[in-house]
Amino acid sequence: MKLDKRHWVAVSSLATLLVFNSQGTLADAAAGKGVYEGTGGCVACHGLSGQGDGPAAMAMNPKPRSFVEGVFLYDTDGDGQTGTDADLVNIIKNGSAKYGGAPTMPGRADIPDGDIKAIVAYLRSFKK
Repeated sequence: MKLDKRHWVAVSSLATLLVFNSQGTLADAAAGKGVYEGTGGCVACHGLSGQGDGPAAMAMNPKPRSFVEGVFLYDTDGDGQTGTDADLVNIIKNGSAKYGGAPTMPGRADIPDGDIKAIVAYLRSFKK
């Protein structure tokens, strides 16, 4: 099949949009990984692989959530859906005890909103 110039422009534009969209998501998740493993301290409880098996998890009851399952319990914003990005942002920022969860998940209001959103993108990448 031979494409004329007009078709090549359309195909090129579509490919560019797809690359930018996927890079934006990947960039957020990559940034989130850095915060998760670094200043966010998430890895201590939730582990490198997001299975809730970090070094501190052994002493915790209940155990930290496994992100591999991709199941989140709380509807923190009252929209009728559990585990939305907004819910995860609220849990990270305010801690899970505020929403009826374990006090072992402390709030991290010290983490900038952009970094929290990046952590959420990274958490989503664990689901198998």
